[in-house]
Amino acid sequence: MKHPVNFHKIGIIGLGLIGGTLAKTVRRVYPHMEILACDPDDESLALALKEGVITQSCTALTPELKSCRYLFLCAPVQENAVFLSKLAPFLSENCILTDTGSVKSAIHEDVRARGIASYFIGGHPMAGSEKSGYANATPYLFENAYYIITHEDSVPPRLVEEYRDFIASLGCIPFLMAPAEHDYATAAVSHLPHILASSLVHLVQSLDNEEEYMKSIAAGGFKDLTRIASSSPVMWQEICEANCTQIIRLMDHFMEAMEQMKADIAASDSGRLLSFFQGAKDYRDSLPIKKSGPLPCVYELYCDLIDEAGGIATIATILATNGINIKNIGIIHNREFEDGVLRIEFYEEEALQNALTQLRKHHYVVHER
Repeated sequence: MKHPVNFHKIGIIGLGLIGGTLAKTVRRVYPHMEILACDPDDESLALALKEGVITQSCTALTPELKSCRYLFLCAPVQENAVFLSKLAPFLSENCILTDTGSVKSAIHEDVRARGIASYFIGGHPMAGSEKSGYANATPYLFENAYYIITHEDSVPPRLVEEYRDFIASLGCIPFLMAPAEHDYATAAVSHLPHILASSLVHLVQSLDNEEEYMKSIAAGGFKDLTRIASSSPVMWQEICEANCTQIIRLMDHFMEAMEQMKADIAASDSGRLLSFFQGAKDYRDSLPIKKSGPLPCVYELYCDLIDEAGGIATIATILATNGINIKNIGIIHNREFEDGVLRIEFYEEEALQNALTQLRKHHYVVHER
């Protein structure tokens, strides 16, 4: 497959989960691309060099960055702002600055204030993980994920088109939006859900008794809903500060909805309650949940398991024999809202589908969500 590039080098500033995933994806798609990574973490740089993911490394900004076609700012949002003040001398139509931050309005305001807006194209890969750091980066995390592109009117259309083509060649789905539209949308589908997940965890923790009954019987529904609360606390602190206006706007809407729900429950309004849950189910069922989004995609199945010695080992052997890697496996003690007693999670869609085929072939009853 031929990919639309006429350059040979990119730079990545910040080699964490997103920067590392970008580097690994580019290396997979463009085996001969030169990749210069800049990060204060010597261990991550050394590992990336050893794996052959990057070709050069540095712990501080270097003049060699000027030879890169794209400079990807992949550091945390607030750190990216610091880098902007130092990168202006490197930029030109031959060296375009972009970023991967989940908040766009603030950085666009910053590049305008610094007079470098015509050399900046904002970007946000709508994919993630509860894990952080280069060690957890994968070459397929961005696969089929929406990649939001934001840009200034001063950026020549041909540069935007070239960048869009490059992002598409990495397996992403480019999606152009205005910075403010992006921040409002991500506040709704990513930022607010993280806040709610963490709030629910705090609520249960504060109401639990000394024996921790709530923690012990927490069902899969609670764990699934709050899974994203395991994400980086520092990252979410910074996101809340950077996208404060839009998050508060969404929280106001949510609290209004909760007040209405509270009133409907207090009034035992059967019609409104049924309509509430039915409307939520219909909309949720219509979502393209197999595509990557701002919340990490989960590839999992549930398997009915007979209570016998070696039952889990037998299933693990079947999967291993067929070259299927397991990300996580565990018994569900509270099966409320769950279809199987054994939950198995995989790294990718292909592994999930292979596991479903093999387990059904061996007459296991399995359920996919």
